[in-house]
Amino acid sequence: MAVPDPDPIAAIAPDTAGHRARLRGRLLDNGGDALLDHELIEYLLALAIPRRDTKPLAKLLLREFGGIGGLLTADPRALARVPGMGDTSIAALKIAHAAAIRLVKAEIVDRPVLANWQALLDYLRADMAHHPIERVRVLHLNTRNMLIRDELMNEGSIDQAAVHIREVIRRAIDLGSAAIILVHNHPSGDPAPSRADIDLTRNIIEAGKRLNIAVHDHIIIGTGGYSSLRAMGLM
Repeated sequence: MAVPDPDPIAAIAPDTAGHRARLRGRLLDNGGDALLDHELIEYLLALAIPRRDTKPLAKLLLREFGGIGGLLTADPRALARVPGMGDTSIAALKIAHAAAIRLVKAEIVDRPVLANWQALLDYLRADMAHHPIERVRVLHLNTRNMLIRDELMNEGSIDQAAVHIREVIRRAIDLGSAAIILVHNHPSGDPAPSRADIDLTRNIIEAGKRLNIAVHDHIIIGTGGYSSLRAMGLM
């Protein structure tokens, strides 16, 4: 016989317990869309802090980090500076984010990336759009355009990250990549490519040509959307 889960609302004030039970009922009956952002975070935190009313903390966190995307991708050290946040509640937020990323990444694993372009964009936006510092990643593809490696190449300041062309190409050689897709985020939220982004892309394309390594695209991710240098005719 299955043992029921411990009830996280059992040891708190009746008003809070009733409210939390109603949230749980709406979630189980109608799915996540039935809850507002602060209610999702409130219930998630309640699993980590069962004897506390977590609604005020959930609203504070969403204000502090600019919404659910910024909150789930926030650095653990930044979360720890918020009064009321400890290791268990921080871990609850990070495991929710990790699960979400794992879910969207599953849509591009073992499938040709170019035939699942929207799934790729969904994955990249979920993982990078709200990141507070610039990160540069390279997606390595085989001859069937299937993902063989997704690597972080560099992590920069709030507005720039150094990318060395030689390192990108050397890593592609090491992995036997037939093609690569460059990806980075703009913490400003504006995904428009800079002159430096365009120049870097063209230099990597030229370096790859000598070794038969194609550059399919350079995707820039921001909270305001994404830019594809190939779609824009810039490569």
